[in-house]
Amino acid sequence: MATTGHNLSDYDKSNLPNGAHFRVGIVVSKWNDSITSGLLEGALEVLYAAGVPKDQCIVQAVPGAFELPMACQWMLESTPEVDAVIAIGAVIRGETAHFDYVCQAASTGILRAGMDSGKPAIFCVLTDDHMEQSIARSGGALGNKGIEAGVACLEMLALKHRIFAS
Repeated sequence: MATTGHNLSDYDKSNLPNGAHFRVGIVVSKWNDSITSGLLEGALEVLYAAGVPKDQCIVQAVPGAFELPMACQWMLESTPEVDAVIAIGAVIRGETAHFDYVCQAASTGILRAGMDSGKPAIFCVLTDDHMEQSIARSGGALGNKGIEAGVACLEMLALKHRIFAS
């Protein structure tokens, strides 16, 4: 199914895993904050709807998407510990290869932070060709990738619990 014209962020709150016992870190890029603020709102909406206490959602800002991996690592190593982290950013293609380097570093680094810690590190970094695409994916016509990241975070935490509880 093509995603063009479809809102992929619809979810059933009754199907969310219970988040009452989770502590979730969120690192969010200040670069393109008109986009990342909408993504953050979407992620928090889902976490709160699942019962994650507001004081257990730890939000920290970073300068840009390139800094997200390090912040994820620090968050996952923090005391008290977080159970998962969501990395929120928006990189919009420009006229140079800078876009490619930042996107590659962010995606690889966020993956590595999760793999090294054994905890979910959720990738919520838009990598769009132009601002209109980012607007459509941060609360616009195509939904909110922050909502999808919140759902993915909860589902991964529930999966980890099921695997390690048996």
